[in-house]
Amino acid sequence: MKSYAQPIKRLIAELAKLPGIGEKTAARLANYILRATPEDVEKLAESLVEVKRKIHLCRICLNPTEEDPCHICGDPSRDSRVICVVEEPDALAAIEESGVFHGTYHVLHGALAPLDGIGPENLRLGELRRRVQEGPIEELILATNPNVHGEATALLIMRMFKDSGMKITRIAMGVPMGGDLKYVDKMTISKSLQFRHGM
Repeated sequence: MKSYAQPIKRLIAELAKLPGIGEKTAARLANYILRATPEDVEKLAESLVEVKRKIHLCRICLNPTEEDPCHICGDPSRDSRVICVVEEPDALAAIEESGVFHGTYHVLHGALAPLDGIGPENLRLGELRRRVQEGPIEELILATNPNVHGEATALLIMRMFKDSGMKITRIAMGVPMGGDLKYVDKMTISKSLQFRHGM
């Protein structure tokens, strides 16, 4: 970084703050921006400012949106009695892309990770509790990630609502379509057998 002019050093430092971007990738991105046309750089800068100015969280599901409520929560054809709980907006987007879910969502904006300082108070659980209380909610689908943090988060939510009388389900986990069993890890095979269903 010593060989870079100060404005380039500053740009690299800012880009390196993005998740998954190390110093080398940040330097490559900064060099790309240097080679880009002034118009392209202005469009990038304007889009960054526009996202911060126009996007906020939906008051119902907490998904980033320009309109409030978001297009999903505002759609009368969606089943508001079914809530799919996800960790992040990109998980919501992935489920929506499948086109098979017609309920609503709740975005937690994270998962339990005590070692990283993320506890229940850092998740949007209070809003979820309020939605369930205001009801009527018939089913909570826990679609947190199938890892240690996602499992802990799902377990916490199950405990929160265990006496509610509401149906609480967990997304199935197992062998991916097109997968070959001989290449699948033991935990995935175990979950596949645990969550098997009739045909």
